[in-house]
Amino acid sequence: MELDSAMLSRLLTSLTLGFHIIFATLGVGIPLMVSIAEWIGIKRNDPHYLLLARRWTRGFVVTVAIGVVTGTAIGLQLSLLWPGFMQLAGQVIGLPLFMETFAFFFEAIFLGIYLYTWDRFKKPIYHWILSIPVVIGSSASAFFISTVNAFMNAPQGFTLKEGVITDIQPLAAMFNPATPTKASHVLSSAYLTSAFVLAAITAFSILKGKDSIYYKKALRFTMVASFVFAVSTAVIGDFSGKFLAEYQPEKLAAAEWHFETSEGADLILGGTLSENNEVKYGLRLPNFLSILAHGNPAAEVMGLDQVPEDEIPPLFIHYLFDLMVGIGMFLAGISFLYVLMARFKNFNENNNMILRLIVIGGPLSVFAIEFGWIFSEVGRQPWILWDIMRTGHAATTADNVGLMFILFTLLYLLLGTICIVVLKKMFKNNPAENELEQLSE
Repeated sequence: MELDSAMLSRLLTSLTLGFHIIFATLGVGIPLMVSIAEWIGIKRNDPHYLLLARRWTRGFVVTVAIGVVTGTAIGLQLSLLWPGFMQLAGQVIGLPLFMETFAFFFEAIFLGIYLYTWDRFKKPIYHWILSIPVVIGSSASAFFISTVNAFMNAPQGFTLKEGVITDIQPLAAMFNPATPTKASHVLSSAYLTSAFVLAAITAFSILKGKDSIYYKKALRFTMVASFVFAVSTAVIGDFSGKFLAEYQPEKLAAAEWHFETSEGADLILGGTLSENNEVKYGLRLPNFLSILAHGNPAAEVMGLDQVPEDEIPPLFIHYLFDLMVGIGMFLAGISFLYVLMARFKNFNENNNMILRLIVIGGPLSVFAIEFGWIFSEVGRQPWILWDIMRTGHAATTADNVGLMFILFTLLYLLLGTICIVVLKKMFKNNPAENELEQLSE
């Protein structure tokens, strides 16, 4: 692999997106969890749920601060590292980029008001109402930026003639064929990841001996939410597969190592590839790829034999797809098992085995987000703008990208360390039990 400016630009962008997406995902999902928790606390007059909302909000503010820095870095890198892309497509997708910024400021304004107005209203419901704009702003921000990525996968809303863009239709570009599945999958997976991360933190606390009713309620709430979002993510994922089959069949074929166009295509899990692209040690599910692609076990699925060799995506995305789906099934299974056990008094849903699996599920849910994002971006290669502009043609030709990569790596290590240290001290020095006593006084 030659580390020219184009490759270094890809690596730096991947580093930034990979770091930013952790905070962006939590920034989308946690406001919803906070709002629901406060609503339950008010309706049931339950101080435990109200305390959940308070503590989650404090931690959320820290992640927002880190997300602002990394989000700004992404904006700068779009212009500095990908001038060819921004020159061609920037004028078409300017609307969602502007709307994403507007949504963030809308969220930030109400987050500040929400944070500093606890116990300032005679009727607590008025404070809860302030959480709604925060939820709307965070989700809208994710939606608008997802439409930009969707545009890169299904570009429309303009006419390209001899390298000149005319007849620009911003709304058509934003609401392209990839938008419904891309945006809904981003939102649903963000809600799922946030719920499971919060559940993992709670389960870890219980394993460490903190088994008060506060933690039990927190775990049950987050696990029920995890199950709901896991199901919705799986359903949306099925629609995403059908989108790929229609609009990006090359990507689907590469992800499933489907080399020859055929009817009743098999879905391959795991395995390895030989030099002549024969699959070994993989688990074949007969006709499942046809079902995933077209909802028909006998449907024809296009293979890589119909794709020019220089347009075939990297075949390692097969493992990314398997890991993403596998983790999603694990999260759905664990959350379903917990919810099922919680329904029967004869079972202890807080036994050590379940708790340990939930703790494992927290970081796995973040890894699933990372695998899914890499799959989405690498699976589009060699195109930065599908079937219009190749990635190599869009990158900068500057010779200092390597230095930028080192500097940004150090910055992200610093930010990550600061985030962990601050969150740890914030909650370790102020345990939930102490706050419950203070609130009850």
